Amino acid sequence: MFLEDLFLLGVRVVKDQEVKILSNIQVSERYWHMVVDASGLASDVEPGQFFYIDCGQENESFLRRPFSVYRINQDDQTLEFLYLTKGLGTQALTKLKQGETVRSFGPLGQGFSLQEDAQKILLLARGVGIATLAALAQEASKKGVQCAAILSARSHNDLLAAEMLQGFGAEVHKVTEEDGTSDVENVRDIIEDITARHNIDAAYTCGSRRLSRLLQDITSKKDIPAEIALEEHMGCAMGVCYACVCDVVEDDEIRTVRVCLEGPVFPLQKVMMQP
Repeated sequence: MFLEDLFLLGVRVVKDQEVKILSNIQVSERYWHMVVDASGLASDVEPGQFFYIDCGQENESFLRRPFSVYRINQDDQTLEFLYLTKGLGTQALTKLKQGETVRSFGPLGQGFSLQEDAQKILLLARGVGIATLAALAQEASKKGVQCAAILSARSHNDLLAAEMLQGFGAEVHKVTEEDGTSDVENVRDIIEDITARHNIDAAYTCGSRRLSRLLQDITSKKDIPAEIALEEHMGCAMGVCYACVCDVVEDDEIRTVRVCLEGPVFPLQKVMMQP
């Protein structure tokens, strides 16, 4: 049994602890959905933040995996994670059952900012990035902010958050490789249509560099504030190892920052997008 440890990151206290798994089920060919008891957290959780989770793999890898929060249930004191089974870590995580515990460190990182006077926001997500933006849609719904969401995936089976976002009142546009609708130019047309019909106060993206570059271009020209949640491999998740760095532009200078600490959410216009 591990001892519970408290860490002070900036002004926020985060906790490394065992959390109880309330459910961990397969919801599509590639995705799993896990719900954990969050009653013992030391800090409130913000959309865009993540947890560094020990997947329970033995003799395979000593590194934990970062998982963005899919849904924050304050009344039930639970957290939900939607994760893609991609490597040894996530495959091992699928073997954990209801009633077992998992070692979790968080909440970590900087979350999304939602303007107090915002009335309509745009969400653009690809793949598992949809899970990251789902918590933001949930928060926007609570504050009476309307969402227009473009969800991109390989197939309709991967558009797992679409129904939930519609339940929050979001205007949802689905594009997939399966339908041949996920190309950049088609997504551009959808964004142009949304921004022509609505006064978009802010835009948010996660999950695809090519779509993020597209949104960066459009929001720059239309002077719409935008944020991006970056996905990177992490070594420590505390900013010590510098394994998850990216380049941003500030005051006409290029700075290297840590995704786990200064991010994972950044102003979109500051992030240097590599092809």
